Amino acid sequence: MSLIESAKFNKGRSKLYRGVAGNLVAFGCKVSFEKGYDGVVSFVAKSRLIDHYHQTLGAKQFGETNRMFIDTKEALALVKQYYKNFDYGKF
Repeated sequence: MSLIESAKFNKGRSKLYRGVAGNLVAFGCKVSFEKGYDGVVSFVAKSRLIDHYHQTLGAKQFGETNRMFIDTKEALALVKQYYKNFDYGKF
């Protein structure tokens, strides 16, 4: 994934919508499944968000860098959370 960003009105404690980033990442994982990449996606995280992405998305770090990835198991959980009728079995 190259870049995901929330609109200014959707940041912080007074944000209008919850789960926007998770929904966008789930879509990326869904496309990865559909293209035969087992749901795996990678991205570069801002340093202050690494722990957040680990806790909320199940993302893992590549070594000591800001590069993170979501593996198949975590990708499937995300996709099923946002796409209730997704059938991994056909991929």
